Amino acid sequence: MTDSLVVGGLAGLVVAALIVGIAFSGAHFVQRALLAVDRFSTLIGQVFAWTIILLTASIVYEVFARRFFSSPTNWGYDVQYMLYGMLFMFAGAYALSRNGHVRGDFLYRMMEPRKQAMLDCLLYVLFFFPAIFAFMVAGWHFFELSWIQNERSMFSPSGPIIWPFKGIIPIVGFIMLLQGLVETVRCVRCIRTGHWPQRLSDVEELDQIILARAAEAEDLEDLARKIAEGDDTTLTNKST
Repeated sequence: MTDSLVVGGLAGLVVAALIVGIAFSGAHFVQRALLAVDRFSTLIGQVFAWTIILLTASIVYEVFARRFFSSPTNWGYDVQYMLYGMLFMFAGAYALSRNGHVRGDFLYRMMEPRKQAMLDCLLYVLFFFPAIFAFMVAGWHFFELSWIQNERSMFSPSGPIIWPFKGIIPIVGFIMLLQGLVETVRCVRCIRTGHWPQRLSDVEELDQIILARAAEAEDLEDLARKIAEGDDTTLTNKST
């Protein structure tokens, strides 16, 4: 399969997502699909966030072994840049799902939602998707060549194989593409309705508010019951 066919297929997927967003902008299944991709990106980001612990442990071990025992490892550097690379790449879609990437907020936040969505949609189509297409295609060839050569690291005497690490690149590109499609559909829905559809973070925040209010209501009910029973210590504790 040639690169042009791959890019054409990916572009067709983007167009299909835009058509779905336009044709079914008010359908509940669209919102459920958007939140499902948010959950997937969140799960991936949270799972690989644990690599920060392994990364920290490897750095601390390397420093102690080098400083206090004069016995540096021959694997520390390779492990550290691979773990950091995994953490950085797999967090991309998670940050995008939370709208956490850097933007020029001093201008953007002064726009009304519909204009924000128009700007976002334009930037996704002109820059995000072409960059992701290039990232996926180039990343696949990068991995393929490394796999054929059974490439090993040149930074340490042990020379661990690194083609599995390079295989992460097209996988991350696909996850980013999925989240980018979700964000584009959100832009289309906002352009049509004038307000942003809910993100997973909004739903989670709403759930927390509901739980907090439910807990508060239970406290008030418990307080009312104790007052009715004549428990004076309750009023004393509340007033203090």
